[in-house]
Amino acid sequence: MENISPALLDWFYKNRRSLPFREDPTPYHVWLSEVMLQQTRVSAVLPYYYRFLEALPDIPALAACEEEKLHKLWEGLGYYSRVRNLQKAAKLVCAQYGGQLPADYAALRALPGIGEYTAGAIASISFGLPVPAVDGNVLRVFSRLYNDPGVITEPAVKKAFTARVMEHQPPEKAGDYNQALMELGALVCVPNGAPLCGQCPLEEVCLARAAGTTAQLPQKAKPKPRKIVPVTLALVESPAGFLVQQRPQKGLLAGLWQPVLWEDEHLLQAEVLARLAALGLDTGTAAPAALPAAKHIFTHIEWLMSGVQLRVPAQSAPAGYVWASREQLRTTYTLPGAFRAYKPLLL
Repeated sequence: MENISPALLDWFYKNRRSLPFREDPTPYHVWLSEVMLQQTRVSAVLPYYYRFLEALPDIPALAACEEEKLHKLWEGLGYYSRVRNLQKAAKLVCAQYGGQLPADYAALRALPGIGEYTAGAIASISFGLPVPAVDGNVLRVFSRLYNDPGVITEPAVKKAFTARVMEHQPPEKAGDYNQALMELGALVCVPNGAPLCGQCPLEEVCLARAAGTTAQLPQKAKPKPRKIVPVTLALVESPAGFLVQQRPQKGLLAGLWQPVLWEDEHLLQAEVLARLAALGLDTGTAAPAALPAAKHIFTHIEWLMSGVQLRVPAQSAPAGYVWASREQLRTTYTLPGAFRAYKPLLL
């Protein structure tokens, strides 16, 4: 395999997307963008990226942000552990490095929430260090480039692919090279559907293209089946707003807010009313309306949701709950995307 970097970089300089964190690749901006882009498309991330930086323009501001505001800034992106780790790392950076990310791969890797890929992206793009930044896009490109059937989710295979990536990396242009590979995987050597080989600068040296095996690559381990969890919700509204509670600080959707619900239970309407009464809630005389069924898929769990919507008389919130107005739900309390199907009823 001849050195691919000249053709790859030439293609990148002509075809790269203009992205804010690419045009201004300060360490904080690259770090934030890489964390946001985990599990999320660029087009979906950009509004959040601008809003987040407007509110928290630097690492000290991130470190000092109140948790509820931090969650609200992240609302809609999902995988909230990302932003909690982001703040944990920011606090350490302020305590240990004067509020500036260190120009050192190992030191970056040691921060909460920063794995090999994110550390490599910051180190190479922001600091110009000759280190790898191997994400799913890069693994896909090299799987096809070398026509390698190795299962890319296996650590030994990823390590071997990373060594190949580094064989082609020009040390003086490490950041551009890493971005070029990511961009090629995002725009040309795409994950869903056939790769756009006719637009690829590496078409002539791609072994999978020659062998006709691009559709079979890369190989991944079969995902484990998700656990199906029934969830019953009650959207309870009074003149003061909707009844909501904060989830525990650890576990699924930690620290976020939710309507009244019961996990791992499919309750009938009468059972829901009995549960609400057991909380000490006066459910009034109005008949509840059935909520449309909905589902939300987490990494290892799938929620199947159903429930009721009802209006109740003015009263104090039961212990552990608060009444939240529609305005407060829009601006203060963070409702995770798991309840996206019901947000039009709440907001």
